[in-house]
Amino acid sequence: MREFAETKNFLNNILQSSTKYSIIGKDLDHKILSWNEGAQRNYGYTAEEIIGQDSSVLHTPEDVKSGIVDEMLTTAYEKGLAEGEYMRVRKDGSRFIASVVVTRRNDASGHPIGFLLMSNDISEKKQAEEQLKQASQYARSLIESSLDPLVTISADGKITDVNEATAKVTGVSREQLIGTDFSNYFTEPEKAREGYQQVFAKGFVTDYPLTIRHRNGKLTDVLYNASVYKDTRGNVIGVFAAARDVTVQKQTSQYARSLIESSLDPLVTISADGKINDVNEATIKVTGVSREQLIGTDFSNYFTEPEKAREGYQQVFAKGYVIDYPLTIRHRDGRLTDVLYNASVYKDTRGNVIGVFAAARDVTARKKVEEELADQRRRELERLVELEKFQKLTVGRELKMVELKKEIDMLKRETEELKRK
Repeated sequence: MREFAETKNFLNNILQSSTKYSIIGKDLDHKILSWNEGAQRNYGYTAEEIIGQDSSVLHTPEDVKSGIVDEMLTTAYEKGLAEGEYMRVRKDGSRFIASVVVTRRNDASGHPIGFLLMSNDISEKKQAEEQLKQASQYARSLIESSLDPLVTISADGKITDVNEATAKVTGVSREQLIGTDFSNYFTEPEKAREGYQQVFAKGFVTDYPLTIRHRNGKLTDVLYNASVYKDTRGNVIGVFAAARDVTVQKQTSQYARSLIESSLDPLVTISADGKINDVNEATIKVTGVSREQLIGTDFSNYFTEPEKAREGYQQVFAKGYVIDYPLTIRHRDGRLTDVLYNASVYKDTRGNVIGVFAAARDVTARKKVEEELADQRRRELERLVELEKFQKLTVGRELKMVELKKEIDMLKRETEELKRK
């Protein structure tokens, strides 16, 4: 009898010392028999207020009416245990979500005599879960609303999530993509692998060029921008990558390049500090220097008058253009080509000047013709001067002959007169 009293006292101490969990005992008729400190804290009733009352006061009227409460107790009665998450009601009428475990209580003979209910207020947990769910849904909606293919990649290069745009550009469903190697969907798998490894090493990549291969063979040129993402402790757990489709941009660039290369005139783009950014084949031919060697060097280096060349592109940056600016290009073998440059600035999408586009018209032949014509005119002028001198000399002689004839005629007349005398 003494041992029984000690055991009962020990159990009561455990029951009363629990302040986080509600521990409630009730009989088979649902009358509350015991009530601990945790129950008072969660529900607001003191033991004196609640013991002897029907436990239905702790449930919502909806749950009582729908039979959920009876179903829970029936399960506990028949199986010995029932658990779940239920809405509960406090003394002040406010509600909270509780995680509830109901066990059947038996007497010494093993016959059911009541129930023991243990519950815990999980409102904050459920609220946090709901907020997380909403945040996740919001993030998913943002991801899915993107027209760009988006993907998350694990440390071992496996795809952990994708959006619909990724499924479309690869022709592979989301379910099939997840868990596979990210690099499998590109024309250059090794380059794709190096790309995400760079992200893990550096933290990000910008405008990383790759080509996605659709399962039907269609190719899509993209530029990847990617960065690592971390857990709450700051540990890197993966890579988030966004691909911008640049197929049209690349085609446009190739079209522009074909137009540039089809020009017989040397074409060049120049940065604000006078460095060559790009050239066409005609520029390579007229300088005798390869494209790779030209790019990054001073534009003015390839002219007989570097300072004049420098002044030319500086005028373009100042005025916006130059027309028929004369320069002479020096080939690496020493051959000279006279040109007239027409140039204008070009801008980025925000209207900022980023460089000069210059076209050189070869006027060597024209200049030679002009020099030959000038030389011919000079010779003709010299001949004209000589003719004028000759004409003057001839006219002078003719005048003298006329004068002489007059004098001879006069002498003849005088002689005749003398004879008659």
